[in-house]
Amino acid sequence: MQESNRVELKEKLTDGLEKEVVAFLNYREGGMIYIGIADDGTSVGVDSADGEMLKIKDRLKNNISPSCMGLFDIVRETVDGKDVIKLIIASGSDKPYYLKKNGMSEKGCFIRIGTASEPMTIAMIETLFSSRTRHSIGKMKSNKQKLAFEQLRIYYDSVGKTLNDKFADNLELKLEDDSYNYVAYLLSDENGNSIKVAKYKGTNKVELIERNEYGHCSLIKATKSVLDKLELENKTITKITSKERQEQRLWNPIALREAVINAIIHNDYSNEASPQFEIYDDRLEITSAGGLVSGLSKDEFFEGYSLPRNKELMRVFKDLDMVEQLGSGIPRILETYPKDNFKFSDNFLRMTFKKSQVEENTQQVTQQVTQQVTQQVQDVLNIMDGEISRAEIQEKLGLKDRNNFTNNYLKPALEAGVIEMTIPDKPNSQNQKYRAKSSQ
Repeated sequence: MQESNRVELKEKLTDGLEKEVVAFLNYREGGMIYIGIADDGTSVGVDSADGEMLKIKDRLKNNISPSCMGLFDIVRETVDGKDVIKLIIASGSDKPYYLKKNGMSEKGCFIRIGTASEPMTIAMIETLFSSRTRHSIGKMKSNKQKLAFEQLRIYYDSVGKTLNDKFADNLELKLEDDSYNYVAYLLSDENGNSIKVAKYKGTNKVELIERNEYGHCSLIKATKSVLDKLELENKTITKITSKERQEQRLWNPIALREAVINAIIHNDYSNEASPQFEIYDDRLEITSAGGLVSGLSKDEFFEGYSLPRNKELMRVFKDLDMVEQLGSGIPRILETYPKDNFKFSDNFLRMTFKKSQVEENTQQVTQQVTQQVTQQVQDVLNIMDGEISRAEIQEKLGLKDRNNFTNNYLKPALEAGVIEMTIPDKPNSQNQKYRAKSSQ
């Protein structure tokens, strides 16, 4: 390992860390800082990685302006058997970033040039400031100011984190005048945002057979509902031949999840447009508004350089473990799907995933059986023990949204014939229970 325009090596945590971070925030490609690795690439490790990581987060939060929360990721890695800290920094959209104590000046603003962090000239500072993004949702005022965040609190509690009374300030959900911004509106319990999932018969939009809207609630809840719906659609195809058993999902589940999260986080909500998900007989199309973020080229996009359009959303999704390391999403998608599956325009970005086909061995095939069982149906079947009520099934599956449970789990399990009602002639009876259907 050696230093480059995107890599800085530090033997230990020093007072100059913020300067290096500012330089990468102002650099169009971002970069990485390794702490615990000497200049010659030798791993020396850090004594207390967890403690040092907390110090770093606190220092970057308090010593850099504009806020860089959501633009960096801190992870612990093992190099030559020793713990080191890897700090991943995305290029920011609110350039120029600077050290708070020195202000927006030549002593406070830095940029990466080669392997060094160099002071910016006044001309560079003024140029960057004049082109600063002015229409980000973090700077837009929410038309609705009476907002509730109980859903967001529940999701934070579910990952062992608690939102205190200052969470709106800490998560950058407020403007300087203490009013809620548009990010807060999207994350609140009730809003006008809605994500559409449509299903068509055939390979065009002539015949719509199903249309679902997930929204008017916290964007986190809507995202999870979309993921559940597409998981339901992502059937496992099983083919049994005389030689082998073949199983394959319609779409790679890892790439699919990354694509959904990427489309929702990086969507341009400034014009109240939401991502769209469209399922055809031969493909899935995921369309997000906004095209490429200004300053990011196609090559940089595919290489995983991170320039978050909505850094506040990125931070919340990372807090809730819905996003891994910055910049990891697109490279993970490209492990399965080629670059040709991405189409760019000035106003939209579309990802197209063709449905997989399980290859059939044509030699000496004596029988072929195709089964389509969704994971949700299997989950329901796995917890069935005697006769059990709807509420008990939902609780055992750990699902809080009744509509999501009914539409994506209970109904499909009934339709698949793997469970049955104890009172089939009165489906809405308050005494209704369900049991696994015996095969005869």
